[in-house]
Amino acid sequence: MNMKNVLLPAFYMPPISWFSVFLNPENEIVFEQFENFPKQTYRNRANIYGANGKLSLIIPINHNGKREFKDVEISYREDWRTLHWKSIKTAYQSSPYFEYYEDKFRKIFDLKEKFLLDFNLKGIEVIQQILKTEKAYSLNKEYIKNPESISFREKFSAKLPSEFQMEEYYQTFSDKFGFLEDLSVLDLICNKGPESLVYIKNIKQQY
Repeated sequence: MNMKNVLLPAFYMPPISWFSVFLNPENEIVFEQFENFPKQTYRNRANIYGANGKLSLIIPINHNGKREFKDVEISYREDWRTLHWKSIKTAYQSSPYFEYYEDKFRKIFDLKEKFLLDFNLKGIEVIQQILKTEKAYSLNKEYIKNPESISFREKFSAKLPSEFQMEEYYQTFSDKFGFLEDLSVLDLICNKGPESLVYIKNIKQQY
């Protein structure tokens, strides 16, 4: 198998498309930690399906002038972890599999990491346990503007429609607002359960 070197940003409870890139067996994953922290991206937000449609959960950050992603600190001035967890419970408690994975997801919101990157990596670890995957990765050593590897630094937009093709699946509120694609992988896991990994592997990727 020819391995492809892929540079990936580390997201907060990443979207489904992110996992299709991360878990692709042909991709050797390197996480970007030296980029300037871009605002309004999945690095500190995750989209879930709430009772009123798409809901963005945003991790507040300390604006202390530090720009490299690895140095970005989480703000705990407000109790966002409790708020995010409450929103997730409200959104998914009637989904087919939430109860089954609730204790594992809860672990993400017991974390109190200083740095956003560390928090995101630990969250990804919890999700890997749920998906029963053990994908290895490394962290990059420096920022390279035009890397030789395939770069996904700007690939996943929180504002634009997904560039990935995915099948519709049942969502708790889809009778109200229709299918919302490429939400946080949490949405897929709560609705598809053990079938989530097969679903992820069937996503058509566009490079």
